[in-house]
Amino acid sequence: MADTVFRLDDSVDLLRRTPGVLRGLLEGLGEGWLASDEGEGTWTPVDVLRHFVHGEVEDWIPRTEHALAHGAERPFPPFDHTRREIVADDPDAEALLDRFASLRRDNLARLDELVTDESLLDTPASHPAFGQVTLRMHLATWAVHDLDHLRQMTRAMALRYEAEVGPWRQFLGVLD
Repeated sequence: MADTVFRLDDSVDLLRRTPGVLRGLLEGLGEGWLASDEGEGTWTPVDVLRHFVHGEVEDWIPRTEHALAHGAERPFPPFDHTRREIVADDPDAEALLDRFASLRRDNLARLDELVTDESLLDTPASHPAFGQVTLRMHLATWAVHDLDHLRQMTRAMALRYEAEVGPWRQFLGVLD
């Protein structure tokens, strides 16, 4: 089994790649792909891009700064993880991809400034729903969050052809 211990440098390697993965997956695609979803009330790839931007602005680094400044004394400020309208000024996928890449680059540079020692990863914090957590948990969640939404996007896109794949569906786990 692969190493399952959180390492900040490994997570940063993954987080640094997400903008390029998204660009490679979505750049230049037509509306049919970008508007794919899993049904009513679910997110399209563009909605997920908006959510990624929202998280870069209001979640990952602001909560890291909060944890380092306040520890477990004050809970993280609320974060609406379902919000995707924050970037209405970015009307298309290309603009969202650019904005996300810029924000992620800046946030990873800020993370490097903030977490100067591995011991800081054990900083306790207080989450409004979960109670006591650590900075390590928060940063591990950032990496897994990216992977989770990449899965969500590709599933929504795959479902576009669910009826068209015929008998091969049994081999296409993304459609389950």
